[in-house]
Formats: sequence, structure tokens, C-alpha cells
Amino acid sequence: MHDQARRRWTLDDIPWDRFDPGRVDPDLVRVVKAASLVESNGSVYAEYLCGVFDDDEPFQAAARDWALEEEQHGAALARWAQLADPEFDYRAAFARFRNTIRLPVGTRRSVRGSRSSELVARCMVEVGTSSLYTALHDVSEEPVLRAICARIAADEVRHYKLFRFYLQRYQAVERLPLWRRVLVAARRVKETGDDELPFAYYSANGARGAYDRRRNARAYARRVYRHYRRRHIDRAAAMAFKAVGLNPNGWLCRLTARLAGLAVRFWNRRLAAIGA
Repeated sequence: MHDQARRRWTLDDIPWDRFDPGRVDPDLVRVVKAASLVESNGSVYAEYLCGVFDDDEPFQAAARDWALEEEQHGAALARWAQLADPEFDYRAAFARFRNTIRLPVGTRRSVRGSRSSELVARCMVEVGTSSLYTALHDVSEEPVLRAICARIAADEVRHYKLFRFYLQRYQAVERLPLWRRVLVAARRVKETGDDELPFAYYSANGARGAYDRRRNARAYARRVYRHYRRRHIDRAAAMAFKAVGLNPNGWLCRLTARLAGLAVRFWNRRLAAIGA
């Protein structure tokens, strides 16, 4: 399933010489800085996953390969951010982030309760990241960032397919009920407001004053969600439905996407009014 022979793109494939400072959006620089920290933490996530799937060597190999790609995403985003803002101290920001955001490495049981639940959650993460980088690609006018985001978005879709492949394998044995899969997915969506992204945003953008999770979550959201369009939301909803085992082409998926779009627009208006 996971094509180890496939050629992985490298930093040398990025057209760095096309960087155009006149087309850089300062708000996107802030988002990219934060994303570079989260992506760079791939090896820690892989270590956690290898513990949960401690007797599944093929999955462990796939998880380690996935982590290498995630770390490359972080390196590409960090390099672009440093071109856009030469004062960005990526190493210091990442050290601050990694020393604060901890995962339960070493555990042999998923924090989600089962391996199927863990894989549902991983699928939802890839739904979110593929949507994010597609939206950033579509809105950015800076050619190098567009090239980076196009590559990362394609990787994240493959990662989604990888975790969904293993989800189907474990689901055939564990038979996690539909309501439980939907609950895990919903909880993972809600967790986008936990400390990981807000603290990454705080660490990457100066870490001035005491850390305020709510303030930094709003600052991040204000700079991201206004770029989401109907096509991004529709695609994310279809991927999420497919992951939990629901029809991605049915009326319920369309209704969910419509409600999600309304929620995003409402949230964008509220953030603009608050002035996050």
C-alpha cells in the first residue's frame, strides 16, 4: 500500500530562485511559521504510533516513512518563512514548541481507546492538513509558497489514504461501531482548539508575553479560515465521511458541508469583529 519505491520530492525540487518578496502576505507568513513547527515534530508522532502498533511492523515502517515526509514539510515551510522574514529564528521556536507540547510516547495503548479509533483520528488530521495546504496554495500569490503547498497537499492526501487503508484493516477485526467512529472524528476536529496549534503560533511568532491559548487560537484561526472556500469544505467533508464509513456522496454529507461552511463564515465574521 505504501509505495516505498516512489520518489519523494526534496528541497532541491522547490524553485527557490522564484521567490518574490513583493507577493508575500504577512498573515500567511505567520501561519506558515506555525505550520513549520507542527510538521517538524513528525518523528515524535511516529514514535507514539509505533508504540501503539508495537506488533505491526509494516505499519511501523509506514509511520516512520510518513514522519520523514512530515519533517521535510517542516523544513520546506521553515526555509520559506526565513526567506519571507529573515528574523524568524526557526531553531529557537521549534525548541520552545517541542519542549512544551508533549505526546504520550512509550505508551502501548492509543489515547483514543483502540487502534481503529487512533486511525480514524489520524485520517481526520490528514483531512485538515490537506485542506489547509490546498487553501494556502489557492490564496497565495507568492510562487515558491504555492509550489511548496501544492507538494505538501498532495502528500497529505496520500497520508490520508495510508491511514485509511490501515483503518479498514483494523476495523475488519475490531468492528468499532459507527457512532464511535463518528464520535472520535468529531472529538479530533474539536481538538484543533487544543494547545498544539495555538502554542505553535505563539512560539513561531515571537512568544511575547505570557502564553494565552485562547488569544493565540483566535489569531491563528483569523489568518487561516478566511481562506477556506466551498470547494475546500466540500472535499474535507467527503474525506471525513469516507474515513468513518459514511457515504461521501449522500445528502447527509452535503448537509454537513453546508453547515460547516456556514459555521466557518460565522466564525470568520466573529473573529473579524473581535479583532484577533
